[in-house]
Amino acid sequence: MEKMNTITPSDRPFIILLSIFIGSITIASVLANKIITVAGLYVPAGVLAYSVTFICTDVISEIWGRERANDVVFGGFMALVGVLILVQLSLVWPKAPFWDNAGAFNSVLGSTSRIIVASFIAYLVSQYHDVWAFHFWKKKTDNRHLWLRNNLSTAVSQFLDSFIFITIAFYGVMPTGSLIVGQWIVKMAIAVLDTPVVYFIVYLIRKKCGIHPGNVSGMAVS
Repeated sequence: MEKMNTITPSDRPFIILLSIFIGSITIASVLANKIITVAGLYVPAGVLAYSVTFICTDVISEIWGRERANDVVFGGFMALVGVLILVQLSLVWPKAPFWDNAGAFNSVLGSTSRIIVASFIAYLVSQYHDVWAFHFWKKKTDNRHLWLRNNLSTAVSQFLDSFIFITIAFYGVMPTGSLIVGQWIVKMAIAVLDTPVVYFIVYLIRKKCGIHPGNVSGMAVS
């Protein structure tokens, strides 16, 4: 029998990053129901979880390239679709007669559906733009200055995400203007702070797996 392919050393960090990406994008849709205060700014509680996704796509873009990063973005979109379907099923499914928390449950997850729809649109626009912009600046800088392409791509992508998501999810319910500005500022602060994290993860993966620029197969370059 033909031997099945095994997981290579370069597959393991990719699977971990993909798992973190999917987990972060889905839980962010639930956490966004709560509005929190960060240094006087009002933002959805899912802001940190969602910001993690940009770290994942930037690292994946840097190590494995644009096509793999776009595959991850599409996988995240399908995960959001699955979450929306499961949430809707949970809302319409008849409750047990002894369970008395239906009101609170519907209050939280009912609004989650609108938030997830907002996430669909904002997510597709911002994430695909982030991948495109990251490689645009990577080409412009001749593969140098990771910190620059990480922050430039994230700055515009996060603004697009904040504007689209907040407008669709909270228009007519909450003050969207202050939420857009607050979320974008907090996201940019996180993006600046996560730059060393992106550098460290890229360095660690390349060191442990022998992946270098121009070599994404996982085989070490001599």
